[in-house]
Amino acid sequence: MLVYLWGFLYSKYLRFWLKWILRLLTQKCELQRVFDGLKAGARRTLSIEHSLASSKNKVLRNAVHVEEGEVEKCVRDVMKEKKIAQKDTGFKTNLRISLLQISGYKKLYLNVESLRKVPYDSDNKEHEEQLIELWNLLMPHENLKARITKQWCDIGFQGDDPKTDFRGMGLLGLVNLVYFSKHYTNEARQILSRSNHPKLGYSYAIVGINLTEMAYSLLKNGALKSHLYNMVSGSPQMEHFHQFYCYLVYEFDKFWFEEEPESIMHFNQYREKFHEKIKRLLLRCDVILTLQNKKNP
Repeated sequence: MLVYLWGFLYSKYLRFWLKWILRLLTQKCELQRVFDGLKAGARRTLSIEHSLASSKNKVLRNAVHVEEGEVEKCVRDVMKEKKIAQKDTGFKTNLRISLLQISGYKKLYLNVESLRKVPYDSDNKEHEEQLIELWNLLMPHENLKARITKQWCDIGFQGDDPKTDFRGMGLLGLVNLVYFSKHYTNEARQILSRSNHPKLGYSYAIVGINLTEMAYSLLKNGALKSHLYNMVSGSPQMEHFHQFYCYLVYEFDKFWFEEEPESIMHFNQYREKFHEKIKRLLLRCDVILTLQNKKNP
């Protein structure tokens, strides 16, 4: 109750007067102070995002909702509102980068959500080609005997037709699996092999789709902001989401074997434990979670 009351009083009254006093003392607005005091990265962009969203000025508040194509104009408008000279190229560049990161994050979520909503369609040639590509990447020395076959269980699907396993995450689940197998082929095959462990084994493809849901939910609730703001000095792209997914797959496999669960029946318990571990890492303002240094030549 006290925390809520303090937060209300600060945001409603104290913040305005504190900003006013600091502006008198420094002759700089809050945005200028943030850029001067913090190096490029998540801490800076998150502070800029909060400052804009909390502003009583409509132009500044609307800046956090600007689309990528309107960023340049938005920068000029903000500078005009705050009476910052247009020739201040340092401020202009820094604000442009921050707004590209903020708008890019929102656009990335929309793109990921759009792909998630596309159902797997066995009558769609491109969908089928991606599914076959997944098999060929993971099982290069074994040919599929048919499109509908129990062989799919060998790479961790539940039945003889993988299309039923993509219902929750749609095409996004397949695209993630293919991306990891294509860009980290050695790691993907090693993890597939480990997933067939007689005691600690798990369904590789099903777990992969489950981790797609984890990556998606972290993106949706804003938890990936620090990671992406540190990783990309501009607008985050789908490639960066896929890279984060690859990190989850690789790290979950390590986590699973380190924990040594008694049975696959305890999957949800350990999945949630891993989820909490990732969320804690993402709270760090200097966080970057990728496997780029392990990429296949």
